[in-house]
Amino acid sequence: MKRRREFLKKFTVYVLLSLIGVSMVLPFLWMVSTSLKEAEAVFIQVKPWWRNWIPQKIVWANYYRAWKAVPFGRFYLNSIIVAFCVTIGVVFTSSFAAYAFSRLNFPGRDKLFFAYIATMMIPGSVIIIPQFALIRIMGWIDTYRALIIPAMFTAFGTFLLRQFFMTIPKDLEDAAKIDGCGYFGIYWRIILPLSKPALSTLTIFTFQGNWGSFMWPLLVTNRTELRTLPIGLEYFKSQYTTDWTLLMAGSVMVILPIILLFIFNQRFFVEGVKLSGIKG
Repeated sequence: MKRRREFLKKFTVYVLLSLIGVSMVLPFLWMVSTSLKEAEAVFIQVKPWWRNWIPQKIVWANYYRAWKAVPFGRFYLNSIIVAFCVTIGVVFTSSFAAYAFSRLNFPGRDKLFFAYIATMMIPGSVIIIPQFALIRIMGWIDTYRALIIPAMFTAFGTFLLRQFFMTIPKDLEDAAKIDGCGYFGIYWRIILPLSKPALSTLTIFTFQGNWGSFMWPLLVTNRTELRTLPIGLEYFKSQYTTDWTLLMAGSVMVILPIILLFIFNQRFFVEGVKLSGIKG
């Protein structure tokens, strides 16, 4: 009887997890399916129901048309520049701050850290107007500086790396000090090489977040030459109509680099999330 209850319990959990997993994959499958359909076949219902997910005629030309309909190459270049520069900046600033909060002793360290972490509780929509006002006063509107520099400092990155840095044995740091290594040498030669999983996790989170950022690039840029990919997708929508096949083809091309980044860093990503205590 006990074994039967255990089996039913595990079966229920697996069924629920499978349903949740399928529900998360369905929008992606619909996006890929729509990107390969003819425009007039997007919302036509056929029987049986599962045939709605399989294009009756695969139209690969949708991807070529989507690429040519808007300056996708320019949008790609802008997104790569912004996401790459912001990711490098976040990793360096967060690792410096995390090193100070986890390995250095100075008065008020813990209070300053908790005050810094408390800024994570402030909604982004609250600070976006002051940030925009500062950027405008500094004359950075319509520049890469406006897209990159404000995003290079995050409390989340500092928190993530601090949690990982605190797991590194203190003995390694003491041995390095005996050998004459300074604070920067310990940070560069010991802490960073031992923190690859956490650094990879932060890299993926930051790159993904900035690759899909929409609101901030929309606010601080006016010229098409500085627009990024998420804004570029809006070009497929008008006031009265939306070209769903081209929009979905463009969406697939936008998320493809993120999927590749996750595939090539999956091992570091899972290990970093596990060791740093970030769940979900």
